[in-house]
Amino acid sequence: MKTDTSIAARAQEENWLPILELALQEVFEIMLGCRLEPASGSEHRTGGDITGMVGLAGSACGVLTVCCSTRTATAVAKHMLGAETVRSEDHVWDALGEICNMVAGNFKNKLSGMDGTCMLSVPTVITGGEYSFHSLADGGCLETTMLFESMPVIVRLDLHS
Repeated sequence: MKTDTSIAARAQEENWLPILELALQEVFEIMLGCRLEPASGSEHRTGGDITGMVGLAGSACGVLTVCCSTRTATAVAKHMLGAETVRSEDHVWDALGEICNMVAGNFKNKLSGMDGTCMLSVPTVITGGEYSFHSLADGGCLETTMLFESMPVIVRLDLHS
């Protein structure tokens, strides 16, 4: 690969979408003990009420987001922490932020040459359905929707070139 190839072009060339999907599936299996199912094209996709975000900087720059409904995020938190432990919105936010962080870390570790050259930010969680995400990145975007207990989980990677 040429050194002048942008990270967005590399993502296309190396077909990173299956790697992103595998990272997502592995995190849900290991941390929640649950298998994700692929969403069909007809699955209802909305922006969701809650979004976890992790920034990537270094050899790959961009933002990875995990977006779902509050109901889905609560189910994730209950699987991750135990139903009796989840007592507040803070627990739900923390769980979704940590899932997003683990997906981003798992994904970057699967890419050759990214281990020590790409850093992750601390996760940020946004709540409420009245927002739109607009990346100012001039690179590409990878997006996948998987079903967790028949509820959509949307993962998106916006890359800066």
